[in-house]
Amino acid sequence: MCAQLMSQVYRSLRNSNLRNVVSLFSRTLPQNNGEPKCSYSIFHRCILNYSENYGKNVNTIVSFRSYAKGKDRKKEKGKSKVEINENQIGELVNVNDLKSQMEKAIIQLEDDFVKHLSLRSTTGAIESIPVTYDGKEHTLQELAQIIRKNPKTIVVNFSSFPQVIPDALKAISKSGMNLNPQQDGTTLFIPIPKVTKEHREQLSKNAKQLFVKSKDNIRVVQQKYIKQLKRKDKVSEDLIRSVEQQIIAIGDHFITEAENLLNRKQNELLGDK
Repeated sequence: MCAQLMSQVYRSLRNSNLRNVVSLFSRTLPQNNGEPKCSYSIFHRCILNYSENYGKNVNTIVSFRSYAKGKDRKKEKGKSKVEINENQIGELVNVNDLKSQMEKAIIQLEDDFVKHLSLRSTTGAIESIPVTYDGKEHTLQELAQIIRKNPKTIVVNFSSFPQVIPDALKAISKSGMNLNPQQDGTTLFIPIPKVTKEHREQLSKNAKQLFVKSKDNIRVVQQKYIKQLKRKDKVSEDLIRSVEQQIIAIGDHFITEAENLLNRKQNELLGDK
């Protein structure tokens, strides 16, 4: 039935551009025993679009999406470009809040890269190590006095809170900075490790983990606003679908930005020899 409709419309057209649209549309649809499958409502909208605009001196644009599955979806991913219309999005969701929350994930990623992925362990990075004590999380600098004794050693004095030393030792060892603190009473001496190939590779892996966390945070924001969108009443399905695709495109933009940060950081960690 779908193929017959397309054939009839194609033969009735005199405009070659519109013929190309119908022909292209049929080729992008999923197939069932060689027969193009399509929703009646989708194709009906195409026919209405043609009926309303054919014969007028206007440019007719037909937008469509192929709902491919599995491997086909992976192949087509990234091919179609979604145009962002913030005025249209703003009619249904707060686009400024949407972008602001995604931007926070990027800022957090940059901050994490600076604090936790330095080739040379800095005093600032060590100060920011999170320590869980008595069910609450603190930074190391909130619990101890931290000074750099010399270029190769950092001293951490816990004389005010000696009871947190076991938790602090655990946090420092698991910080991913390749640190091996030595305890002397209420004081920890932290030798600054040499930059080895293994250390570089571990930092690169840590960078990837931080990127994945940032990506997940962006997707959480994306899904939050898509859910808000789909709860809207008295809004056409076409507009809902269009805005949903634009929200996804905005999320993809921020994820690409995060991926660029990751690539630069990994090049810095692995290439600075």
